Amino acid sequence: MDPQKKLINAAESCVDEALLGLVRASGGLSLLRGHRVVLRSDLENLKGKVALLSGGGSGHEPSHAGYIGAGMLSAAVAGGVFASPPPGSILAAILSLHNAGASGVLLIVKNYTGDRLNFGLAAEQARNQGVAVDMVIVAEDCAFDQPSKAGRRGLCGTVFIHKLAGALAEEGCSLAQIVSKVTEILKGIGTLGVSLSPCSVPGCLPSFDLPPGDMELGLGIHGEPGIKRSKVASADEVVKTMIDHMTNPSSQSHLPLKSGDSVVVCVNNLGALSCLEMAVVTRSAILCLESLGVVVARVMSGLFMTSLEMAGVSLTLMRADKETLRLIDAKTTAPAWPNLSSVCLSGRSYITEPLTTSKRPQDEKHSEGPLSPVMHKALEKICSTLLEKQEELNSLDRASGDGDCGNTHAQAAKAIQEWLHGHVVPGCPGQLLLVLAGLVQEKMGGSSGALYSLFLTAAAGHVTEGRSDAVAWANAMNAGTEAMKKYGGAAPGDRTMLDALCPAVDELIKLTTAPSGGHMAVLQSAVKKAASGAEATRDLKARAGRASYISPNLLSLPDPGAVAVATILKAILEVLEGQK
Repeated sequence: MDPQKKLINAAESCVDEALLGLVRASGGLSLLRGHRVVLRSDLENLKGKVALLSGGGSGHEPSHAGYIGAGMLSAAVAGGVFASPPPGSILAAILSLHNAGASGVLLIVKNYTGDRLNFGLAAEQARNQGVAVDMVIVAEDCAFDQPSKAGRRGLCGTVFIHKLAGALAEEGCSLAQIVSKVTEILKGIGTLGVSLSPCSVPGCLPSFDLPPGDMELGLGIHGEPGIKRSKVASADEVVKTMIDHMTNPSSQSHLPLKSGDSVVVCVNNLGALSCLEMAVVTRSAILCLESLGVVVARVMSGLFMTSLEMAGVSLTLMRADKETLRLIDAKTTAPAWPNLSSVCLSGRSYITEPLTTSKRPQDEKHSEGPLSPVMHKALEKICSTLLEKQEELNSLDRASGDGDCGNTHAQAAKAIQEWLHGHVVPGCPGQLLLVLAGLVQEKMGGSSGALYSLFLTAAAGHVTEGRSDAVAWANAMNAGTEAMKKYGGAAPGDRTMLDALCPAVDELIKLTTAPSGGHMAVLQSAVKKAASGAEATRDLKARAGRASYISPNLLSLPDPGAVAVATILKAILEVLEGQK
């Protein structure tokens, strides 16, 4: 991202404003005046329990303040973006927790020199004031085969330690017990990151250059480059590379993992991956681990410890026995901790079978009836006419849409013709309408297919073999049109197919009162109304469908959907006139 393109007010105030935004949005958080320290607003509930304090540079949100709550952190201290917090603020946070009646304070610190120094200094100062303080250093990075003297970096595995230590503290464990337990669990945690882009501190240039199409493996969370650069591969390949590297016994910083081990997995978005990509990577991680015989007990996928807007992901694996899972599953009020299921994910049945549906109407066997021949003729006429008009409809649609109206109607026509070759037309008109609804839904596509299918499905129940007189057909046409209006959201005057259909249906309703000798006149009038309605769409502003996004002065031709409807009605009339 361009360093200028950040949605902030000013680089120098963004950290304080972000902390204020977090605290104002949560009833469980409070700010310590004069410091970049966020506290639980119910500090009185810490009395007699161990308090947990973590923190580090900003830019890793929701770490660390997002993990404050009962069952996790008691407070978090923030530095500037990617900068260690000052010892004075760390000490102020420790003293606030001590003053609230905490039996001790555990500092959870990521293994970076600045954090170790500043948290260490504050811890020594607090001890001099009589506070029981201890520190756990998280160093679970699996990137380097031979780590330097500085050791392995602290990454997203820190969030697991927040949760485990928080659950133990909530249960009333002593400071020494918590330190002992999490130190042991830390031996079974490993993290590795990969990125498709660098990130930029507000007001600064990107942290490193990464050419398009390249990715960086083993990078940290402060924008520092990684251990290996390669071409971007598929999600499955990238995840396999990461897990192979993390578990490679020849690396001094590997995570020992064998078949049968149970793990908690954290798929952590480093900032800018889409939720869709995250879900794909999560799938890859689960499948890759299961292929190694590893039992995936829990998965958390999302934003947990970010690196500003870096487009990347880190994988954290934690070996987990029943006790570790119990602590992971323990309740917390921390806003950034996900609502995980407490079910082992490997081995569970995760596919639900759909209900066995009955045959599609177009596949069922039908018997002919007295109306079958005329309905067959009408369908043939409709199909041939739509195929003749294919290019004309496309041409009209090019002015207002994507130019495929003729093609979609032709697809429907061909599907109906094909069906007619292999099937008899049922004697029940309602059954035929359902067949046609199924065909256009499947073969026509787009919104046109959905609208025609809606019309035909809604109309079908109004015409049966025993009830197929003019009144029944008028009611069927009306019901179909009302369904189109209800679900399509358009109305007459919106420059859609309804501008041809509605005037015709209004005319057809007269069949309910007209003498039988006047039926043909009503039909002829309805077809004329459809044609003039379609023609009148030249002068209408589109208010629905894709044409509504086109400038009105570019729309001087009639709406293709309306023209298609008028064409279909005219074809039906011609067949019925020929029956006389």
